[in-house]
Order: sequence, then structure tokens, then C-alpha cells
Amino acid sequence: MNRLQTAKQVVRTHMATFDSASDKDLNQVSLNAISSDYTWRSMHPFYEKSGFETVIGDFWHPLRQSLTHIQRREDVFFAGTNDVDEGQSVWTCSMGHFVGLFDKDWLNIPKTGRLAHLRYAEFTRVDGDQIVESALFFDLLGLMHEAGVYPLPPMTGSFFVYPGPATHDGRLFEVQDEGETRKTMELINQMIADLNSINHITGEKCPPELLARTWHEDMTWYGPCGIGASYTIERYQAQHQHPFRINLSDKTYNGHVARFAEGEYGGFFGWANLSNRNLGGFLGLPEAARSSEMRVVDVYRRAGDKLAENWVLIDLPYYLKQQGLDVLERLAEIRGLPSP
Repeated sequence: MNRLQTAKQVVRTHMATFDSASDKDLNQVSLNAISSDYTWRSMHPFYEKSGFETVIGDFWHPLRQSLTHIQRREDVFFAGTNDVDEGQSVWTCSMGHFVGLFDKDWLNIPKTGRLAHLRYAEFTRVDGDQIVESALFFDLLGLMHEAGVYPLPPMTGSFFVYPGPATHDGRLFEVQDEGETRKTMELINQMIADLNSINHITGEKCPPELLARTWHEDMTWYGPCGIGASYTIERYQAQHQHPFRINLSDKTYNGHVARFAEGEYGGFFGWANLSNRNLGGFLGLPEAARSSEMRVVDVYRRAGDKLAENWVLIDLPYYLKQQGLDVLERLAEIRGLPSP
């Protein structure tokens, strides 16, 4: 079995066991699959943690107690060798929704007693037969939106329960063609280079021809809650890229922790991917005195020689906090509750 298939088997076996285990058994079922020096990254207010016992106690137990009967509804799963370290490490990506009944407040977000969807993307590094590192991004603003406590001005795009790939083939359990994998990785790297080439420019719109080099005209961009989704290059630019380019300055690309592809799917995350300074207006915020970090996930589906779909998560609560707005603390104040 090759490295990618081994990594997939390790992660899939652990996810199945972990997701079906009772709360009291989560530590036990993690003993064999997760290394003793495990590291975990996640969004505000969790950040970085060491050891699976800490992650389970601080994150998984409270989440599972709030979203009862929780299920992982996975739309995309693939593995790859990390392009950042020239293939030395192997990662997997799982993306979809955690679905459950929102029966108990979580992070002071009020329970609804109804079906709730927490959109997620989870990157996992596997070494041999053990999980050694993970990064779990989730759409916290999306859950607040579902609960009726959305804290920002109206979005430029459209937010809803995002679907998986239009081709319904995003879970890559079998061996994929290496030539197709190379095409996807090369295309993603070309797109990154194209966008990075204009990062130094502030106050100008991006020519659509630049995006059209790597994107299909009818590309669907599933952005985070707070920005929303867009369809076609034209609407993506109007509803996200132009506000991003005009209202943000000092844009610096910081690179990625992991970037990889398999078959027609690929993705990356950074810690942080980029930094920028809000000139005023982006996400409804006033002008910022200093630069802030953006921690971003991108997952792509390639169709032919261009990218056709892009799912994006950004730790917007952390980005907002750096500029003086902690949406969870604000929610706690409004509800007369202790800060999370």
C-alpha cells in the first residue's frame, strides 16, 4: 500500500471509530491512532493545543454536548504529499458539515433545539500509522447565522448550507492517477502565483482575464459566512474580490503549512496565509491601525484545465478580534453571560 492509501486508511479508520464513540470513550479510542506529541490548530477561541486529551476536553466534549446526535457529513476526502516541504509529509483533507441538534448553548451561541450545520475542513498529517498533527477549521459565524445571532452587516455574497462537488465524486478512497494529480497541483500553484503578483497593488481591481487563466467562467466560490458564496468570475469579483482588493492594503502572502492535491482535488491552509490592513469598510469594520492575520482554507475541484469549484473557510472571528471586535465576547455581553 502506498503512502497516500496508508494515510487515508489511518484517518478514515480513526474518524469512523471516533465519531461513533461515546463521550467517555473518546480518549481511549484515540490512544492507538494519535501520537503522544500530537499538535492541533483551530479557530478562535481555541487556537493551538497539544495532546489529544486536551483537544477532546476543550473542544470535542463541549461540541458534542451541544450538537447532540452529531454526525460528520463528509463531501470531500483526499490525501497528498505536501508541496510545501517537497513531499516529505503526507496529509489528508476531510471537508463537509458536522450535523446535529443544537440542544445546548456553545460558546454562548444560543441553542435552537433544531437541526444545525457546522461547516468544517479538517487537515491531518499522518506519519507511519499515526496521526501527528491536525488543523480543524469551522464556520463559527455560519453557526451564529443559523442561531439568529449573526453579528456583522449584510454579506456581499449569499450564505446557505453549501453543497459538495457538483460531480458528486469528492471522496477519493481509491488510488488516483498521478498525472491528474500533477495537473491539479500545477494549476493551484499557478493561481496562487497570479494572485500574489498583484498583492502589492492597493485600490485597484483585478482584471478578470487574470482569474480566467486558472478559473472557469462559471466558477462557484463558496466563501465563509460573513462574505458568502458567489457564482461566475464576474459576480465573484463584484461580491468579494473587489471589496477585498480596494478596502485592504499592505497585503502580504505568508505561505502555507500544507498544500497538496490528489486527482482533480486539491487544497491548502496557512497559519496565517496572509496579512493585511483594513482601510475601512471590509466586513463593515472601521479603518485599522495595524495589520491583521488571515488564516484561510481553500479546497478546489479541477475540471479539465481550469478550477471549477472552490470552498473557502477563514478564521474571521480571529481576524475581527485582532481589530478590536470579539464577536463571542460581544454576544456574551448582550446575553448577560460570562465571556467564553
